[in-house]
Amino acid sequence: MKAGLVQMFHALASLPSLEGVCVLVNGDEEVGSPTSRELIEQSARGCAAAFVLEASAKEQGALKTARKGTSRYEVVVHGKAAHAGREPHKGVNAAVEAAHQVLAIADLAASVNGSGVSNAGSALGAATITPTLLSAGSTLNTVPALAKISVDVRVPSPEAQDRTDALMRGLTARTDGARLEVLGGRRRPPMEPESSAELFALAARVTTELGQEPLRGIAVGGASDGNYTAGVGCPTLDGLGGVGSGAHADSEHVVVDRIIPRTRLLAQLIARKQR
Repeated sequence: MKAGLVQMFHALASLPSLEGVCVLVNGDEEVGSPTSRELIEQSARGCAAAFVLEASAKEQGALKTARKGTSRYEVVVHGKAAHAGREPHKGVNAAVEAAHQVLAIADLAASVNGSGVSNAGSALGAATITPTLLSAGSTLNTVPALAKISVDVRVPSPEAQDRTDALMRGLTARTDGARLEVLGGRRRPPMEPESSAELFALAARVTTELGQEPLRGIAVGGASDGNYTAGVGCPTLDGLGGVGSGAHADSEHVVVDRIIPRTRLLAQLIARKQR
């Protein structure tokens, strides 16, 4: 991300004028942009294009032309505590109910992908609904009164996102006396391929003019603030930042000799959309 900032500032410095250019640097994107989403969307509504300086996809420098939308849920299971040795029958085991719900949630994606929602078989692939974090209980000798399941959702289309939301909120308890509470919901809308098509074609022409290697575009499951800009109708091209790989790992790196070519590409894209 720091490489993207370096490229942005050098690209802007190379332009004869910054008229009509809006720069937005966001510090909370990794956690879903909870404090900045409104500003991002408000800014994007007045722009002819949004160039997102997330890192490229893999070392080939592929631009991200589509992204899945995201939703996050927490399913809270309410049971009833009791002594696990003396009176387990008087309790309602939230951990057992959570086990039922994990299996039910893991099966929801088949219902979404088989429901005929548009784009379910698009370049973005199928919806994924994944139980992730799981916790239950308070002590070793107590029937758990509370359990929590975190759920990560990635969807290719708004219809798939709506269908997933309905299914998550329709979950029902399987254990007598247990009660479910479904928190969370939709986060980032999908960045669909149509939002980047024109800008990617422009970028491909520019790279040819600059004598650079041909560009590749790729659809990815990860989300960025490009989802928000595309979601309000602003043409968006993502992955214009550093070229490298190993994101979020000890091996994360940037290929230094790709920084200047990518900076020149960005400068030309900005200049052409200023006209």
